[in-house]
Order: sequence, then structure tokens, then C-alpha cells
Amino acid sequence: MNLRTKLTLGLGFLFVIIFVLIGFCLYYVGKISKDSENILKDNYKSLIYARNMSSSIDEMNLYLTNRINETIFHHESIRNDAKNFESAKNIFDKNLYLEKNNITENHEKEYVEQLIQNYGGFIKISGELNNGNNMNESIYAYLSSYYQNARNYIDNIYDVNIQAIIHKNQFAKTNAESMKMVMAFVGTICIILAFGYFWYFPFYVSNSIAFLSSKMTELLKKAGIGYEPQTKDESLILLNSINLLEQNLKFLKSES
Repeated sequence: MNLRTKLTLGLGFLFVIIFVLIGFCLYYVGKISKDSENILKDNYKSLIYARNMSSSIDEMNLYLTNRINETIFHHESIRNDAKNFESAKNIFDKNLYLEKNNITENHEKEYVEQLIQNYGGFIKISGELNNGNNMNESIYAYLSSYYQNARNYIDNIYDVNIQAIIHKNQFAKTNAESMKMVMAFVGTICIILAFGYFWYFPFYVSNSIAFLSSKMTELLKKAGIGYEPQTKDESLILLNSINLLEQNLKFLKSES
């Protein structure tokens, strides 16, 4: 294997180390980024759905409570417009549908099913109230029970997703710390290999040229050609030795 091939392989080895280190870092940075994205993906959506359902059912309950108070208890209250009730109901139905198709955590499905059941009772009573039927205190108690149960299950959905975010965030942090240790280890190995290359190849090339220059100097002395190097540059010593030997051969050839 000639010197050029060895130098080419050495430089190629150095570039391989650099690319391995870069690729390794990019892989783990991407993995950390993906873990963080997963935290916000499904659980964050469920938090939004729960918040929207909570505010919507509050608005519907306020409207129905005001109607009951005005009719049964003769309280003066500000009656919400029926359009607001329908708007809040549409928002709730939309977010309930989205949440039903975004279940990711343990017990979340149970909470959603219980929410659907209690919300169904709440809507059934609200339909009767909006038609002016069964305006009595017992219906008010049923409405309040369905509303409170629905709110509790919405809170449960919210809580289970908050806990999941906290857990996944902690898991991502633990993974990030592990990845930092692995990256530090791989980086250290690559740096050691790179330093080994930087030490070995200049040493190898310098020693090779120094050996050749010393041999050429000895050859000149054996041939009776005096040469005292005036420099410490091995390549220059070798070049001067070759020039002197060439000149001496030309002289001997012309003599003959």
C-alpha cells in the first residue's frame, strides 16, 4: 500500500468519524423533538376539548336554570337567548365527538362513556324545559344532578390528560438525560479516534521521510560525497540528497 493510499484512507477515516458524530447527534435531537411533540399531540387536544365542553355545558345550564327560576321560584333573572343555548350545544356536541375519537389514556374511555350518558340525560330534560313541560322542582333536581355529573366527568377527562402530560414530560426528560450521556460517550470515542489519527499520521509520514533522508545521507557518504544538512526539514534534506546523487552520477557518466 503506497503512501498516497494510506493518506487517503486516513482522511476518509477522519471524515467517517465526523459524519458518524453528526448523524448520531441529529438522530437523538430528532428523537427528543419527537418525544416533545408526542406530549402535546393528543393530550393537549383533549384538554382543549374538555375546556370547550366545560364552558358550553355551563352556559346551557345557566340558561335552563334561569328559565326554571323564572317559572317556579318567580326570581328575576337575565334569561339567555335560546340561540345561545343552541350555539353552546353545538360546540359541546362537536367537542364531545372529537374527544370520543381522541382517547389515549387509561380510564379516559370510561369517563367519556359516563359523560355521554349524563349529557344525554341533561339534553333530554333540557328539551322538555325548552318546550315548557314539567316545570317543577323535581325536574330541577334531575337537571342539576345530570349537569354536576357531566361536569365531574369532564374534569376527570381533563385531569387524566394533565397527569399524562406530566408523566410523558418526565419520561422525555429522563430520555433526554440518557441521550446526553450516550452522545457524550460517542463524542468522546470519536474525539479519541480523531486525536489518534492526528497523532499517528503526521508521525508516520515524518518518520518515513526522516528514514529516507537519513538513508540518502548515508548513501552519499558511502559514495564519497560530502553533505552536511543545513536544515531540519526532512523532505528538503531528501530532495538535496537526491539532487547531489543525480549530479554525481552525471559527472561520473561524463568522465567515462
